[in-house]
Amino acid sequence: MEKEFLQNTTLIQYNQNEYLKRNYDKIEDIDVSNTDGSVRWLNTYGMDDQEELKQVILQNNLDDFLLKLIKDEEQSNKVIELENLLFVSIRVLKTQNDNLDSEQMFFIVSPDFVWSIQEEVGDYFGWIRERIRENKGIIRKKKADYLLFFLIESIIDNYYSTHQSYVDSFADLLDTTRVKPTPEFTNQIEKQRRDLLKFKKSANSLRTTLLRLEKIKHKNIKTSYFAELKEQANDLITDIDFELQTLESSLNLVFSIQGHRLNEVMKTLTIFSVIFIPLTFLAGIYGMNFENIPELKTQNGYFILLGVMAIITLAIIYYFKRKNWF
Repeated sequence: MEKEFLQNTTLIQYNQNEYLKRNYDKIEDIDVSNTDGSVRWLNTYGMDDQEELKQVILQNNLDDFLLKLIKDEEQSNKVIELENLLFVSIRVLKTQNDNLDSEQMFFIVSPDFVWSIQEEVGDYFGWIRERIRENKGIIRKKKADYLLFFLIESIIDNYYSTHQSYVDSFADLLDTTRVKPTPEFTNQIEKQRRDLLKFKKSANSLRTTLLRLEKIKHKNIKTSYFAELKEQANDLITDIDFELQTLESSLNLVFSIQGHRLNEVMKTLTIFSVIFIPLTFLAGIYGMNFENIPELKTQNGYFILLGVMAIITLAIIYYFKRKNWF
């Protein structure tokens, strides 16, 4: 287990002029403290290695309350202030698959380091690592609170991009010129609605976390960063609410259009039925095989019956025209 833990643990250390990335051969070498003013970002994939996580916490003299906090992999989003530390727990949607499952992320933050613990390998933070490595922007001039800001912003940005892909798929799915309200179509719409509700629930939880971060009172952590992220989360929730309303309205429109088309078909069939029912009735009367049907002996009976049928047909069509039924 120790070998696997070390393979899944990486340190990035940086300041304005220097950058270092390293892996470890021994847990004893993992040291998040520093005296040179640099920022350390320790990233660990996997939460099953509890003994290894415990050893890192104890050998770095971190608050032992963390031992209890990191044992719970199903925590809701929370922010807890500890001695010289901040513990942040976030459940993050995994947008790489269609099921939109979630994974737990822990962030242990001090003025000089961030320790991110992720449930599974893979994240949305590659662009942050690149900015640190290439010294882009101001991230290497800032402290650990700015790194935490970037990490959470990356989660929100991923939500935004995934949400936009859902919006684009709605446009094709709800194209009224091609859509057919089949059971498969209804199932697709219901899945899209459930996914949007998952996004909204996750975004609401993230906003709650940001509200708590905004209210913390720590002399070395700037809460203004998280106020900006809170506004981004609010905008995301507003967009999701709008899409939910649009989805509902579009769905109602689709079924209204289909209902109108069905009504048009039924109206056409009804018109034909009304025209041909009396004609069929007359044809049925004079098609009976009784010997005593006086009209059958009439010399021009056939033509008279055709004329009567024509008059009935024209009268019905005239009546429909007067009523503007077609």
